Amino acid sequence: QVQLVESGGGLVQPGGSLRLSCAASRSISVYLMGWYRQAPGKQRELVARLASGGTTNYGDSVKGRFTMSRDNAKNTVYLQMNSLKPEDTAVYYCNAFLGTLYDFWGQGTQVTVSS
Repeated sequence: QVQLVESGGGLVQPGGSLRLSCAASRSISVYLMGWYRQAPGKQRELVARLASGGTTNYGDSVKGRFTMSRDNAKNTVYLQMNSLKPEDTAVYYCNAFLGTLYDFWGQGTQVTVSS
């Protein structure tokens, strides 16, 4: 079992930046880590994924603006979000995946982009 706790969400103006953190209760070095988001009335969507080997994938809507990173020594992953837009408003969730039986989610953190 891996507990994940997200932090860093909040209210930011369009064009601003936020950095989300996801702290894990144990080592996540072998896990595929991901950030997902869900806006009201919409399905949960992939924001970014970072494999244990370092390969990163981003959703089309955030490419060039968001950067995901991990610090295995701290059991933490980050999502640096720049040039935020109102359409980035959502609850952001952290995920640790290593297979069907090893699929863990955090409780989510709200990001609101509004003037």
